[in-house]
Amino acid sequence: MYHFYVIKPFSTTGIGSLPHGDPEEACRLILATFDIPFWPQLPRSSFLEWMIPQYSEGMPFVEIDTAAENVFVSRDESDELERFYETCGQEARVAISDDYARGFHTFLRMIKGRRFEAVKGQITGPLTFTLGLKDREGRLIYFDEELRQISLMLLQAKARWQIDQLKAHAEKVFIFTDEPILSALGGSTYLGVSREETLRLLGEMASAITETGGIPGIHCCANADWALVVESGMKVISFDAYHYFDNLLAYQSEVRGFLEQGGYLAWGIVPTTDDIIRETPESVIARFTGRLETLKGHIPEDLLSSRTLLTPSCGTGSRSIEETIKVFQLLVRLKEAFA
Repeated sequence: MYHFYVIKPFSTTGIGSLPHGDPEEACRLILATFDIPFWPQLPRSSFLEWMIPQYSEGMPFVEIDTAAENVFVSRDESDELERFYETCGQEARVAISDDYARGFHTFLRMIKGRRFEAVKGQITGPLTFTLGLKDREGRLIYFDEELRQISLMLLQAKARWQIDQLKAHAEKVFIFTDEPILSALGGSTYLGVSREETLRLLGEMASAITETGGIPGIHCCANADWALVVESGMKVISFDAYHYFDNLLAYQSEVRGFLEQGGYLAWGIVPTTDDIIRETPESVIARFTGRLETLKGHIPEDLLSSRTLLTPSCGTGSRSIEETIKVFQLLVRLKEAFA
């Protein structure tokens, strides 16, 4: 049975990170810009808001050295595992504290009493998390089966908690699972990462979001096995349409089936790389129009257009505030051209 979520075509949203130090300034910009507002991650303001540390709070044996900007897992003989299993079972919720997500808590305060058609949260995916976090000896925790499963449980619990908080402000709550590591799977560094386990982790993440009343999406800003993603149960594919459109085009039949089953494509067509310096509203509109027309050669126009969202190609945390504003303004101009 397919769930069809109806969102106005060409609605805009963002990926997550912003370069701001002031969370209120970041939230004001988001709320003034996007159809589907999202809470901002602020990696420049604190190491705790980087992709791995931000969701490590509550992970057994985790140690964080903010001065050295390092996070790792160090097993010991304590009862941390036992306590984790007692508190983080099926359908558990684990909060993200203000120290780890000032943008989230500021966002909630600023939208108090307001209602939106949809809002968006995000979480680091289980693959990126476990293939980015190491133990004290430098081994990736993905290759420790127990720590891999614990990580999945923790991330699911943090996704559920986000949905609970955001549901007070919108009927539809998107949670994007950020998985940049997908582009590297299959390489020599990750030969031990099987397609089956990748599919299980993504599928269980999507299921936890869906069962909590959220809409699961996935973001990867490079090449990916989109056929696997479609199979996982994610309902939004957020991809870098500026640099990696040809990669998605290679999966045209899978993408068509995905859209027919109620999925959405979130086109990351405004670049968040140095390319933003030379882009104009006209150039972005022309690029998007051309790529949309190319995909229409394989997918019915009404289907494609009705299941399209617009985003930047990735987060803007690595850009300046001025460049971030330009990215957002270009996205607004693009949306206006198709509204």
